[in-house]
Amino acid sequence: MVQVEEFEDRSAAKESSASRGWPGVVAVAIGTFTVVTSEMLPVGLLTPMGGALKVSEGVAGLTLTITGLVAAVSSPLLTSALGRFDRRVVLCALMTVLLIGNLGAAWAPNFGVMIAARVLVGIGMGGVWAIAAGIAVRLVPPKSVGPATSLVFSGIAVASVLGIPAGAYIGALAGWRAAFVAVGGLALLVILAMAVLLPKLPAEGSVQLGGVMKLFGNPQVRTGLIVVACLVTGHFAAYTYVRPVLEDVSGAGAGMIGTLLLVYGIAGVAGNFISGAGAGRSPRKTLLVITVVMAVTVLLLPFVGGSLWVAGALMAVWGLTYGGVSVSTQTWILASSPDAREGASSLFVGVFNGAIALGALLGGQAADASGITSAMWVGGGFALAALVATAVGRAPASGRL
Repeated sequence: MVQVEEFEDRSAAKESSASRGWPGVVAVAIGTFTVVTSEMLPVGLLTPMGGALKVSEGVAGLTLTITGLVAAVSSPLLTSALGRFDRRVVLCALMTVLLIGNLGAAWAPNFGVMIAARVLVGIGMGGVWAIAAGIAVRLVPPKSVGPATSLVFSGIAVASVLGIPAGAYIGALAGWRAAFVAVGGLALLVILAMAVLLPKLPAEGSVQLGGVMKLFGNPQVRTGLIVVACLVTGHFAAYTYVRPVLEDVSGAGAGMIGTLLLVYGIAGVAGNFISGAGAGRSPRKTLLVITVVMAVTVLLLPFVGGSLWVAGALMAVWGLTYGGVSVSTQTWILASSPDAREGASSLFVGVFNGAIALGALLGGQAADASGITSAMWVGGGFALAALVATAVGRAPASGRL
């Protein structure tokens, strides 16, 4: 009798999970959109933020660097510390930390309070991203895991198209503090959606920090992390300085810059889904294409980008390829560690965010030392390094999760 009841309970749980599967995936996708928008929001608000907080734009830019570094460090630590808790509860709690961070940034009377608020944003972001990366496989049938994972990561691509420009627009219309309040409001809606739409998601097992670090010993995971580090460092070394490059090489004005970045972002959303489908079959082949095309595109831009039409085409191709980086590399990592998805995801998020900070730093140093277009050489060089790592490193046989 007890066995029958247990079987019925398990069946009911599976039906509940299936019925909430895709709505839950959508809620998590909006969550990734919210955390990435929160991270990148200062990009479009540096000037008014710096003026209000009485710091230079360069110092105000530390609000982005701090968030990325905190996310890089906190991701594996949080995954370990919260390993025994229901994932729905954890996601809602981390989104609450993100909400408080955004509201704290909106209220910040000085730069010190702003930094503290951005630390909270980094904590929330690192935890949400690490857990969200492996959620799709628990919400939908095996045949739908690939599209569901792509949908979760589409939040990252869409944030670059809609989130950051929308924040800048709100800042221009109602002040920079209103932009942080708006993203905080979105975080509140995500918390409610996750609480309602996600089923109970008990921890699949405790995640010890030592166990997370041991994943570096898995050659497939290690290769995937090297590819992530090289690709993301290269991208941000170049992309952080793409505006002055386009102004210098293509003669693009402010209005055209916005158009070119929009083209890039829309292509990035398409690339996310195209690469997600390809990575489900073969992460290595998909990333070989991505690394080759990205390297060529970034290196060509200073040479042939004098025409706005050519520059626009190159930006579209760049967006198409980089849009597939997150989902392809995450698929590689998850397929390489099916029994330790959250631990591997936390390493992925840590390396990814650390690479963002490193790329922006190296690109800036190159630009200051040898001219703005040298940031493109750094970016292209790292993309070629990712190509080599992808070609010679150990890779999972397929991307099936």
